[in-house]
Amino acid sequence: MVEYRNEMKPKNMATISNTIAKNAASVENYLGYTAQELKQDGAYFTAKEIAQQPQLWLATWCLVNDRKEALAAFLDEAFSNESLGVILTGAGTSAFIGNVLQGPFQKNTRKQTIAIATTDLISHPGHYFSDKCTLLISFARSGESPESVAAVNMANECSNKVFHLIITCNADGKLAHASGKSNDSTFVFLLPPEANDQSLAMTGSFSAMLLAGLLISRIKEIDGLKSQVEQLSGYGENILENYNSQLKAIAKLDFHRAIFLGSGPLQSVANESDLKLQELTDGKVICKFDSYLGFRHGPKAVINASTLLVYLFSNDDYVHQYEKDLVKDIAKGEKGLFSIGIIESAKEKMDVNLLIELSTNSKTVDEEFLAVCTILPAQILGFYKSLAFGLTPDNPSEKETITRIVQGVTIYPYPANKS
Repeated sequence: MVEYRNEMKPKNMATISNTIAKNAASVENYLGYTAQELKQDGAYFTAKEIAQQPQLWLATWCLVNDRKEALAAFLDEAFSNESLGVILTGAGTSAFIGNVLQGPFQKNTRKQTIAIATTDLISHPGHYFSDKCTLLISFARSGESPESVAAVNMANECSNKVFHLIITCNADGKLAHASGKSNDSTFVFLLPPEANDQSLAMTGSFSAMLLAGLLISRIKEIDGLKSQVEQLSGYGENILENYNSQLKAIAKLDFHRAIFLGSGPLQSVANESDLKLQELTDGKVICKFDSYLGFRHGPKAVINASTLLVYLFSNDDYVHQYEKDLVKDIAKGEKGLFSIGIIESAKEKMDVNLLIELSTNSKTVDEEFLAVCTILPAQILGFYKSLAFGLTPDNPSEKETITRIVQGVTIYPYPANKS
């Protein structure tokens, strides 16, 4: 077995961590609160992990760039197998990373790519693994979820040849030390330590792993992508500096439903957005997501006077036509309580109550990179709504219905006669 490990020199990793800490805040103040205030409210880690993301994205590019030769060699070896299929996997929020990446990864690599959650892989491995060669790309914050390691083991049992690319935030997690069969290759890519969120809700870990996946799918272009990541970082800073107070005010509105809409890769960001708001409010706000075209086919009926609508807009002019049509259609009927639009740069007036414009310098990024930063408003809304309900954002689940690492899952052996 060939193993590729993320062997970043400790001094380089320390430099990156110090840069994140220094740039995140010269005085510890996150989302308008001091560190002391946040700790008193059980909100310190969530606020810090949301606020440091723009710097975390820059650090992620640096790490991928530092490992570009090893990553390119690993992918070249995997892609040399003509029958290779790519499976993107993870559990919960980590699964949504794969959903966002499915289209861009297939487009960028020209390899058949599907996104299947580990929670589906381990119950029905025979539906997804075969005698064809597989590149299994696993995303995990802690790498401690039982399904994560089980999916790697299932792939080894059910496929003749497997390449494992493990993208994780925890160097000490079980997944970081998992490996393939004796004739396979495993590449473990570790994110900066700051990506290993300590709060219950995944925030920086989601956006950093997503960015790493996007960059790895275009690893041979990595040098030219630096400017786009810098632009993304600027978008994040813009949201935090110029829209934070407005999002805080919106969180105080009396909404009990929230709907997030997105197209293409942004549809799965809408999915992660709905989860983020719902879990940070301990289910007190019920959330849904959909595509702009799909929302017309029945789900639109859920809009009522207590609904928050959040539109994630593409920067692709062709795609945006469908998005504008739906916004106009909704404006003719039940509009909900409040609406937010998130757009790179508005070319015309949009019928929403708050329009968050990301670009302040007329520059653009590729549509797929918008997926990294458009999650920020939902994270911020979830943080403030959690506080408004009197919850503690670092651990909002009052009855521990959900936990940082899933509990109570038993992994059963897969019958040999099924493989």
